Amino acid sequence: MKKITLRLLAGLAGIAALVAVVLMPVAAPASAQEVVRLWPDQPAASPGEREKRAPFGTVVTNVEDATLTIYRPDPAKANGTAVIVAPGGAFHMLSIENEGEAVAQWLNGLGVTAFVLRYRLLRTGGDLPFAMLRYMTNLPKLAVAVEPLRPLATADGEQAVRHVRANAARYGVKPGRVGLMGFSAGGAVTVWTMLANKSDARPDFAAAIYPGLLPDPIAAPEKAPPLFVAVADDDKLSRDDSARLDAAWRAAGARSEFATFPKGGHGFGMKRQDKPSDLWTERMEAWMNALGVLGK
Repeated sequence: MKKITLRLLAGLAGIAALVAVVLMPVAAPASAQEVVRLWPDQPAASPGEREKRAPFGTVVTNVEDATLTIYRPDPAKANGTAVIVAPGGAFHMLSIENEGEAVAQWLNGLGVTAFVLRYRLLRTGGDLPFAMLRYMTNLPKLAVAVEPLRPLATADGEQAVRHVRANAARYGVKPGRVGLMGFSAGGAVTVWTMLANKSDARPDFAAAIYPGLLPDPIAAPEKAPPLFVAVADDDKLSRDDSARLDAAWRAAGARSEFATFPKGGHGFGMKRQDKPSDLWTERMEAWMNALGVLGK
């Protein structure tokens, strides 16, 4: 495992402090979207999933039954492209609003059909903020805790791609234009899914936004899909992993776009901060245009 520097730990502690607040339960969104279970043949997990309010928007905890929530664009704008969105949250929670729903709405504006993935998480209790603080100041310990979850979260990523592709006609998308993108821990799920390299679960393109907990070294798979990587230079958690991911793709001769921004920190998602990282959506839109996935 990579050596964790004091500088990185300081950044982790600063971010963890944002979570050290009381998380208040919130009601489900009024405009519910279609939700599908990814593993319908398995018994539904006992109810444990919770939505709570945090300073950075609604979060979800205790996901045991992986689902996709479908967000459809205006039919007049729909272009046949699908993108599965995996929010982040250190595998303790999902930043479902800032890195999920808001991303889906942005993609809808581009004519893309979006699918927000709720992948399986570590089980947490009332001590969530303190548990995250303990883990986020000790990344090796977090990696050990997450390791048993890795095959489950990877399977969720793979099954999401399979489901969307198998039901392309139902969703009005093209089976050869199914993308996968993730933020932070969701970026790890995105990368793990690609590295598993299963032909029926390989996305046609992918985006990793400030990904973390990536393997070291990273070996790009055969037929690696085009990749977009975005990170802020002052992101003490994910700057190094993002650079290694881009370098691995390029070393394998695969297509990668590395978008870096001088300021923005970690976890910016769709939140505007009047910082250079606010431009990441413009960079990704331009990249998708260059791929040809925004045209009908």
